[in-house]
Amino acid sequence: MRILIIEDEKRLAATLADIVNNSGYSADISHTGTEGLYFARSGIHDAIVLDVMLPGLNGYEILTRLRNEHIMIPVLMLTARSELADRVRGLDAGADYYLTKPFENDEFLACLRAVLRRQADIVPDSFSFGDLLLTPSSSKLCCREREVSLSAKENEMMRLLIQNSSQFLPKETLLLKVWGYDCNVNANSVEAYISFLRKKLLLLNSFVRIAVVRNIGYRLEVPG
Repeated sequence: MRILIIEDEKRLAATLADIVNNSGYSADISHTGTEGLYFARSGIHDAIVLDVMLPGLNGYEILTRLRNEHIMIPVLMLTARSELADRVRGLDAGADYYLTKPFENDEFLACLRAVLRRQADIVPDSFSFGDLLLTPSSSKLCCREREVSLSAKENEMMRLLIQNSSQFLPKETLLLKVWGYDCNVNANSVEAYISFLRKKLLLLNSFVRIAVVRNIGYRLEVPG
Protein backbone atom coordinates (compact mmCIF):
# COMPACT_ATOMS: atom_id res chain seq x y z
CA MET A 1 0.00 0.00 0.00
CA ARG A 2 1.17 3.54 -0.78
CA ILE A 3 0.72 6.36 1.75
CA LEU A 4 0.87 10.07 0.89
CA ILE A 5 2.30 12.25 3.69
CA ILE A 6 1.49 15.97 3.37
CA GLU A 7 3.56 17.67 6.09
CA ASP A 8 5.61 20.87 5.88
CA GLU A 9 7.92 20.04 8.81
CA LYS A 10 10.59 18.19 6.85
CA ARG A 11 12.08 16.35 9.82
CA LEU A 12 8.67 15.10 10.95
CA ALA A 13 7.72 14.17 7.39
CA ALA A 14 10.92 12.13 7.02
CA THR A 15 10.29 10.43 10.38
CA LEU A 16 6.73 9.53 9.40
CA ALA A 17 7.94 8.20 6.05
CA ASP A 18 10.49 6.00 7.83
CA ILE A 19 7.75 4.62 10.11
CA VAL A 20 5.51 3.93 7.11
CA ASN A 21 8.28 2.29 5.07
CA ASN A 22 9.47 0.18 7.99
CA SER A 23 5.92 -1.08 8.49
CA GLY A 24 5.71 -2.62 5.02
CA TYR A 25 4.03 0.28 3.24
CA SER A 26 5.47 2.79 0.75
CA ALA A 27 5.53 6.54 1.45
CA ASP A 28 5.47 9.63 -0.75
CA ILE A 29 6.07 13.07 0.79
CA SER A 30 4.77 16.53 -0.09
CA HIS A 31 5.72 19.66 1.86
CA THR A 32 3.13 22.12 0.52
CA GLY A 33 -0.63 22.20 0.31
CA THR A 34 -0.77 22.90 -3.42
CA GLU A 35 1.59 20.06 -4.33
CA GLY A 36 -0.10 17.78 -1.81
CA LEU A 37 -3.50 18.32 -3.41
CA TYR A 38 -2.02 17.53 -6.83
CA PHE A 39 -0.58 14.24 -5.55
CA ALA A 40 -3.77 13.42 -3.64
CA ARG A 41 -5.76 13.64 -6.86
CA SER A 42 -3.49 11.14 -8.65
CA GLY A 43 -5.37 8.06 -7.42
CA ILE A 44 -2.21 6.05 -6.68
CA HIS A 45 -2.40 6.23 -2.87
CA ASP A 46 -4.34 4.12 -0.36
CA ALA A 47 -4.41 6.74 2.43
CA ILE A 48 -3.27 10.29 3.20
CA VAL A 49 -1.56 11.60 6.33
CA LEU A 50 -2.51 15.28 6.25
CA ASP A 51 -1.17 18.13 8.37
CA VAL A 52 -3.49 21.06 9.04
CA MET A 53 -1.05 23.99 8.91
CA LEU A 54 0.56 23.98 5.45
CA PRO A 55 1.96 26.62 3.07
CA GLY A 56 -0.42 27.32 0.22
CA LEU A 57 -3.61 25.39 0.92
CA ASN A 58 -4.19 24.24 4.50
CA GLY A 59 -5.29 20.74 5.40
CA TYR A 60 -8.95 21.66 5.78
CA GLU A 61 -9.00 23.19 2.29
CA ILE A 62 -7.31 20.15 0.75
CA LEU A 63 -9.71 17.76 2.43
CA THR A 64 -12.78 19.79 1.49
CA ARG A 65 -11.72 19.90 -2.17
CA LEU A 66 -11.07 16.15 -2.27
CA ARG A 67 -14.45 15.30 -0.77
CA ASN A 68 -16.23 17.79 -3.06
CA GLU A 69 -14.60 15.96 -5.98
CA HIS A 70 -15.88 12.64 -4.55
CA ILE A 71 -12.34 11.42 -3.81
CA MET A 72 -13.01 9.26 -0.76
CA ILE A 73 -9.47 8.15 0.05
CA PRO A 74 -9.03 7.64 3.83
CA VAL A 75 -7.41 10.64 5.57
CA LEU A 76 -5.57 10.80 8.90
CA MET A 77 -5.27 14.46 9.95
CA LEU A 78 -2.38 15.74 12.07
CA THR A 79 -2.41 18.98 14.03
CA ALA A 80 -0.75 20.71 16.96
CA ARG A 81 -4.16 22.04 17.94
CA SER A 82 -6.12 20.07 20.51
CA GLU A 83 -9.23 22.26 20.78
CA LEU A 84 -12.52 20.45 20.28
CA ALA A 85 -13.63 22.94 17.61
CA ASP A 86 -10.57 22.11 15.47
CA ARG A 87 -11.16 18.36 15.74
CA VAL A 88 -14.82 18.82 14.85
CA ARG A 89 -13.89 20.96 11.86
CA GLY A 90 -11.52 18.28 10.56
CA LEU A 91 -14.02 15.47 10.99
CA ASP A 92 -16.80 17.53 9.43
CA ALA A 93 -14.55 18.21 6.43
CA GLY A 94 -14.29 14.47 5.87
CA ALA A 95 -11.30 13.25 7.90
CA ASP A 96 -11.42 9.63 9.02
CA TYR A 97 -9.23 10.14 12.08
CA TYR A 98 -7.72 13.11 13.92
CA LEU A 99 -4.35 12.85 15.72
CA THR A 100 -2.93 15.63 17.88
CA LYS A 101 0.82 16.35 18.01
CA PRO A 102 2.97 15.24 19.73
CA PHE A 103 2.23 11.53 19.45
CA GLU A 104 4.06 8.23 19.85
CA ASN A 105 5.11 6.17 16.85
CA ASP A 106 2.91 3.25 17.90
CA GLU A 107 -0.07 5.58 18.28
CA PHE A 108 0.49 6.96 14.79
CA LEU A 109 0.69 3.47 13.30
CA ALA A 110 -2.46 2.37 15.11
CA CYS A 111 -4.34 5.37 13.71
CA LEU A 112 -2.97 4.73 10.22
CA ARG A 113 -4.09 1.10 10.38
CA ALA A 114 -7.52 2.29 11.50
CA VAL A 115 -8.00 4.49 8.42
CA LEU A 116 -6.60 1.76 6.15
CA ARG A 117 -9.22 -0.64 7.51
CA ARG A 118 -11.81 1.73 6.07
CA GLN A 119 -10.19 1.21 2.67
CA ALA A 120 -10.06 -2.54 3.28
CA ASP A 121 -13.83 -2.53 3.75
CA ILE A 122 -14.09 -1.33 0.15
CA VAL A 123 -11.32 -3.35 -1.50
CA PRO A 124 -11.99 -7.11 -1.80
CA ASP A 125 -9.65 -9.64 -0.17
CA SER A 126 -8.96 -11.38 -3.47
CA PHE A 127 -9.14 -10.77 -7.21
CA SER A 128 -9.76 -13.24 -10.00
CA PHE A 129 -9.34 -13.35 -13.76
CA GLY A 130 -9.63 -16.41 -15.96
CA ASP A 131 -8.15 -19.31 -13.98
CA LEU A 132 -6.15 -17.00 -11.68
CA LEU A 133 -6.85 -16.01 -8.08
CA LEU A 134 -4.74 -13.26 -6.49
CA THR A 135 -4.70 -12.69 -2.72
CA PRO A 136 -2.82 -9.40 -2.20
CA SER A 137 -2.61 -9.70 1.60
CA SER A 138 -0.52 -12.87 1.30
CA SER A 139 1.08 -12.05 -2.08
CA LYS A 140 -0.11 -15.39 -3.46
CA LEU A 141 -1.16 -16.07 -7.04
CA CYS A 142 -3.05 -19.33 -7.55
CA CYS A 143 -4.16 -21.34 -10.54
CA ARG A 144 -6.21 -24.38 -9.65
CA GLU A 145 -3.96 -26.52 -7.39
CA ARG A 146 -0.78 -24.52 -8.10
CA GLU A 147 0.46 -21.47 -6.21
CA VAL A 148 3.37 -19.00 -6.46
CA SER A 149 4.57 -16.19 -4.22
CA LEU A 150 4.89 -12.69 -5.65
CA SER A 151 7.23 -9.89 -4.70
CA ALA A 152 5.63 -6.65 -3.49
CA LYS A 153 5.85 -5.00 -6.89
CA GLU A 154 4.74 -8.14 -8.76
CA ASN A 155 1.78 -8.33 -6.40
CA GLU A 156 0.78 -4.71 -7.01
CA MET A 157 1.26 -4.96 -10.77
CA MET A 158 -0.87 -8.12 -11.01
CA ARG A 159 -3.58 -6.50 -8.90
CA LEU A 160 -3.66 -3.51 -11.26
CA LEU A 161 -3.78 -5.74 -14.33
CA ILE A 162 -6.68 -7.78 -12.94
CA GLN A 163 -8.61 -4.74 -11.76
CA ASN A 164 -8.20 -3.09 -15.16
CA SER A 165 -8.56 -6.18 -17.34
CA SER A 166 -11.09 -4.45 -19.59
CA GLN A 167 -8.52 -1.96 -20.84
CA PHE A 168 -4.85 -1.60 -21.72
CA LEU A 169 -2.74 -0.05 -18.98
CA PRO A 170 -0.01 2.26 -20.34
CA LYS A 171 3.53 1.60 -19.20
CA GLU A 172 3.64 5.08 -17.67
CA THR A 173 0.54 4.34 -15.55
CA LEU A 174 2.06 1.14 -14.19
CA LEU A 175 5.32 2.94 -13.44
CA LEU A 176 3.51 5.67 -11.52
CA LYS A 177 1.16 3.41 -9.59
CA VAL A 178 3.73 0.75 -8.64
CA TRP A 179 6.82 2.90 -8.05
CA GLY A 180 5.26 6.29 -7.26
CA TYR A 181 6.65 9.75 -7.92
CA ASP A 182 9.93 9.76 -6.00
CA CYS A 183 11.80 6.97 -7.73
CA ASN A 184 14.91 6.45 -9.82
CA VAL A 185 13.46 3.83 -12.14
CA ASN A 186 12.41 4.03 -15.75
CA ALA A 187 10.03 2.26 -18.11
CA ASN A 188 12.45 -0.66 -18.44
CA SER A 189 11.50 -1.65 -14.89
CA VAL A 190 7.91 -2.21 -16.01
CA GLU A 191 9.10 -4.47 -18.84
CA ALA A 192 11.26 -6.44 -16.41
CA TYR A 193 8.40 -7.07 -13.99
CA ILE A 194 6.02 -7.98 -16.80
CA SER A 195 8.62 -10.59 -17.80
CA PHE A 196 8.74 -11.88 -14.19
CA LEU A 197 4.95 -12.21 -14.12
CA ARG A 198 4.86 -14.02 -17.47
CA LYS A 199 7.33 -16.59 -16.15
CA LYS A 200 5.17 -17.16 -13.09
CA LEU A 201 2.08 -17.61 -15.25
CA LEU A 202 3.99 -20.33 -17.10
CA LEU A 203 4.94 -21.96 -13.79
CA LEU A 204 1.26 -21.98 -12.84
CA ASN A 205 0.34 -23.47 -16.21
CA SER A 206 -2.30 -20.75 -16.53
CA PHE A 207 -4.02 -20.03 -19.81
CA VAL A 208 -4.04 -16.30 -18.97
CA ARG A 209 -1.55 -14.21 -20.95
CA ILE A 210 -0.24 -10.67 -20.60
CA ALA A 211 -0.85 -9.01 -23.95
CA VAL A 212 1.02 -5.91 -25.07
CA VAL A 213 0.31 -3.40 -27.82
CA ARG A 214 3.20 -1.13 -28.69
CA ASN A 215 2.72 2.47 -27.48
CA ILE A 216 -0.62 1.52 -25.87
CA GLY A 217 0.05 -0.77 -22.91
CA TYR A 218 -0.54 -4.13 -21.24
CA ARG A 219 -3.67 -6.18 -20.55
CA LEU A 220 -4.58 -9.64 -19.28
CA GLU A 221 -6.20 -11.86 -21.89
CA VAL A 222 -7.60 -15.36 -22.18
CA PRO A 223 -6.73 -16.74 -25.66
CA GLY A 224 -9.73 -17.81 -27.67
